[in-house]
Amino acid sequence: MRGYQGVLSWSVLLAAIGGAQAKLDLDSTTNLVVYWGQNSFNGKGDKLQQPLSHYCDDKDIDVIPMAFNMMVNGPGGAPEIDFAVTSKDCDVFPGTQLKNCPSIGKDIAECQKKGKTILLSIGGATYSEGGFKDEKAAKEGANLMWETFGPKQKGSKALRPFGDTALDGFDFDFEASVEHMAPFANELRSLMDADKSKQRFYLTAAPQCPYPDQSDKDILNGPVYIDAIWVQFYNNFCGVDNFSTDMSSNKYNFEEWDNWAKTVSKNKNVKVIVGVPADTTAASTGYIPSSKLDNVIDYSKKFESFGGVMMWDATQAYGNDGFIRDVRKSLGGADDSDSDIVIFQCTRFLTLVFLLLICFCFAQGT
Repeated sequence: MRGYQGVLSWSVLLAAIGGAQAKLDLDSTTNLVVYWGQNSFNGKGDKLQQPLSHYCDDKDIDVIPMAFNMMVNGPGGAPEIDFAVTSKDCDVFPGTQLKNCPSIGKDIAECQKKGKTILLSIGGATYSEGGFKDEKAAKEGANLMWETFGPKQKGSKALRPFGDTALDGFDFDFEASVEHMAPFANELRSLMDADKSKQRFYLTAAPQCPYPDQSDKDILNGPVYIDAIWVQFYNNFCGVDNFSTDMSSNKYNFEEWDNWAKTVSKNKNVKVIVGVPADTTAASTGYIPSSKLDNVIDYSKKFESFGGVMMWDATQAYGNDGFIRDVRKSLGGADDSDSDIVIFQCTRFLTLVFLLLICFCFAQGT
């Protein structure tokens, strides 16, 4: 019996202090978000899009939205996903266009063990579903997405492209008008909040910088509790390339989005993250080198809602040598991250020793 208690105590301790938590930090100003899945750099060799797990080895990256889920109700009543060249390793569920990607599911699980937050981004430039015909259809769509990509539900017949692996949430990136997205998003939020697992789930959005964003306005104008937004400050007049320290000529409108966070957003603690192109070919306009982006970040840090930087996309960032590293330094994260890891590991070790001593004393007493 004592041996059993010892094993049980050991297992409980490891479970309590050993698991990595998703790394989107809603209390931080140093989040680094990097989209993956569209191979936008279109390079060759090591510049070609690598498996998801490759980018999860990068200690500077915190969050990876997977792009994209292009349809909620696709052929055969299943969602539709595509991750460019990585999708070639997937087959397709019969009667649908939903790719079955167990290897990506394994990568997601591995990334989560490394402390990365992995989201599924719904939308993108090729999304043409237009939303839902009514509120009932929107809620049904949310339940389908949850059963397909969230924690495995008992009795569900939904096809699961990533196996038993559950994503950490969903990102909304609509480039055209959509209908009934607020009830869709709210139903997802309700399902997340009702989940009994210890996994934390997030809802995020990627509006374009002109305010209010026309495509995401139904989600962002108050009815939906969003955890963070990464505003696309590119391809528009309000991009980071139009930032100026002379406020009379500054067109970069982070202040407007900070005001949205304080006065319009349902979540008044929502994080506003600066979205940027990671290289010259990542967007039509808006790219600036990291040396200039440093000034934008310093300015944005003055606002309470500021939460970090988002990059489009991983292949562009890796094709632009040093860009991720430089932005991480501007955010104040490179050396700090290493120190935090050391402190965390030391604290975890000392906690383990302390708790084991308690268990040992308890075992001796029984």
